[in-house]
Amino acid sequence: MDRRKFISGATATALLTASCKGSISTKIEEPATSKEKRYQNGKSPWPICLDTATIRPVKGLDKKVDIAIAAGYDAIEPWDSDLMEYEKNGGDLKKLGKRIRDAGLFVPSMIGLWGCIPKNEEEFQASLPATRNRFRMASEIGCTYAQAIPNKVGEDYDHAFVVSCYARLLAIGIGEYNVIPALVFVKMFPLKTMGQAVGVALDTNHSQAKIIPDVYHMYISEVGFNGMKLLNGAIFAIFQFNDAPKDMDIKMMEDKHRVFPGDGILPLPEILKDLKSIGYKGCVSLEMYNPEYYKEDMLEIAKIGLQKTIDVIVKAEV
Repeated sequence: MDRRKFISGATATALLTASCKGSISTKIEEPATSKEKRYQNGKSPWPICLDTATIRPVKGLDKKVDIAIAAGYDAIEPWDSDLMEYEKNGGDLKKLGKRIRDAGLFVPSMIGLWGCIPKNEEEFQASLPATRNRFRMASEIGCTYAQAIPNKVGEDYDHAFVVSCYARLLAIGIGEYNVIPALVFVKMFPLKTMGQAVGVALDTNHSQAKIIPDVYHMYISEVGFNGMKLLNGAIFAIFQFNDAPKDMDIKMMEDKHRVFPGDGILPLPEILKDLKSIGYKGCVSLEMYNPEYYKEDMLEIAKIGLQKTIDVIVKAEV
């Protein structure tokens, strides 16, 4: 064979082999793309939850679950009083949790661990039996989270002590009940802003520390919504959703004045865009206490609330 032709042919073969190897290698190393899970027939990137406060006049947790199922929600968020009453009347929370899951829903959170972060150590120790019982109920129905409510924290609270309480609640909830306590902030309580709640969560130095924002309290605490952009969505356990009424002084607004999403003045589409951009993956939970709504048929209120929530999410183009 002509030496020049041999070298030329060998070089071409080597280049072809290298090219093929490069192509194969590129194909193998290309990461698999996972399609984002969506809810409500693809309209929402988040599961939509019904907080049972929205349908409070309904008697019995079973009936509230029936309404959440019939209205088309992805999840239901009960209160501790719902669970206590259910057990008092002979109900089995584990069986109810299974019925909820069998219907295609889940229970992300329970409201709440009342008085779990009080003023001093003596009161903290005294609160633990009730807190443990609430953790137990949340665990039995299948909750991931229980809302740690600082309603007894006291004015001019000691930040370090609040951090200590919350850190111990994390240890108890996760270690003993497989339930994560998530810290709530409420305008009417001394711990009233998202910044205060985030500060407590961060200072526990615990990777599972969470907070629960509520658009209504973010607004009436007069701090605003832009701070959310500075956070990672993983710090939020659940996102409480509603709207603030038009033509009302912010200083006069109470929980009972909440209105359907989209019926008020809050910049909800912009808030949801930010929520999506920070990577939040949990529930958007409809929470209202409006006495005017309580006069209506509760199934219809649940359906209207779900549709209005979806409408705002669609408007946000997320």
